[in-house]
Amino acid sequence: MNSPVPIKRRERDAVLQSLQAGLVPKQGLHLIQVGRKAEVSALLQDLDRVGDEGASFRIVVGRFGSGKSFFLNLVRNLAFQKKLVVAQADFSMERRLYASGGEARGLYSELMRNLATKAQPDGGALPSVVSGWVSQVQHAVKSSGGSAADVEQRIGEDLRGLQEHVGGFEFAEVVRAFYRGYTEKNDTLQAAALRWLRGEYTTKTEARADLGVRRIIDDESMYDGLKLMAAFVRNAGFGGLIVNLDEMVVLSHRLANSRARQANYEALLTLLNDSFQGNVRGLGFIFAGTDECLEDKRRGLFSYEALRSRLADNTLARQQGLVDLSGPVVRLQPLTPEDLFVLLQNIAHVHAGGDPAKVAVPDDGIVALLRQANDTLGADYFRTPRDVVRSFVGLLNLLDQNPGKTWQDLLSATVLTKPVTPMSAEEEVATGSGPTPDERDSDLTAFKL
Repeated sequence: MNSPVPIKRRERDAVLQSLQAGLVPKQGLHLIQVGRKAEVSALLQDLDRVGDEGASFRIVVGRFGSGKSFFLNLVRNLAFQKKLVVAQADFSMERRLYASGGEARGLYSELMRNLATKAQPDGGALPSVVSGWVSQVQHAVKSSGGSAADVEQRIGEDLRGLQEHVGGFEFAEVVRAFYRGYTEKNDTLQAAALRWLRGEYTTKTEARADLGVRRIIDDESMYDGLKLMAAFVRNAGFGGLIVNLDEMVVLSHRLANSRARQANYEALLTLLNDSFQGNVRGLGFIFAGTDECLEDKRRGLFSYEALRSRLADNTLARQQGLVDLSGPVVRLQPLTPEDLFVLLQNIAHVHAGGDPAKVAVPDDGIVALLRQANDTLGADYFRTPRDVVRSFVGLLNLLDQNPGKTWQDLLSATVLTKPVTPMSAEEEVATGSGPTPDERDSDLTAFKL
């Protein structure tokens, strides 16, 4: 019989603390993942396509609580295994695809701050990606007797391919400035270079004074910046760039101005067309939103005819009740009761540190908890299982802190409260009774299994 594989304490704590707080854990997702085999296989093909210098575009759609954020984080971890770089952010009123007041640049900056690799999965990987590539070039040149000036020249030569993109020349000049700051021990120059690469300059005048370049990444060039970064990370030895963007409800139902909403849909259409037509290389987009964000014909993506025609389901598959994952839309089905049972089993296994002999709540206890959830929350408790998961993690923590108690003792005292059904985003807009944008943005980071 195989001995149990221990789970690292850091992963164990990250999973349990995140779940109890109602958040999606960034570490240890593979330890609790259930179902989604077909959807994961489809996205793995996308990752392979990006790694082969292709492009991909997906919109992950599901009802509230169906697991969109969880799924995006799972794909993110799979991308690391494929040696891809991942940039991830949530849409907000201050971060959008298209704007004229700095919101698009704000989205780009957030993506770059959250740039992550397998070595730095929690974000903040941009400095190490740039310095790592520059160090490789420096080593190659100096090992053959070259000088610092030769290194700068080689950087420009190696990044010449970026000049096919808008801003490519400036991008290369900024990377050369980063190296110059390193050789001259000029931290200010290095910081300025990273600031430019993150899209944090607001005026061309300031960028020119600091770096000698005449162009910055702004609202109009946000997409060009992503294409440049995708090309650069390939130069740096990675397979490509995956961009994960969650909370599309901001674009569809939080933007009160219809013209602003349509402009963002036009920007989304450009990304879709370029990806399908092969106009970009090594770049993949994964968006996440609710069914309402997609299908609402008044405010959703389907209100924009060009998007509706490209995102509509396969008619034959819909008529036959079949699943078709070849199109850009991936519809996540709610977890089944069986999936939720396995999920709680996995959580109990994580809590036990990977040792089956230390599992605090056996299968009988999980069944009892699910029956209680069915009685309290109704037959659809498994469709939005956040409350069940949080109660189960709380039960495990109480058993840790009260060794004299059994799961039967605590389960009999466990209280599951039936949540109040929230208004839809469209209803909130119509009645004006929804949360403020800041409150909504905070709520949208909540755990969605």
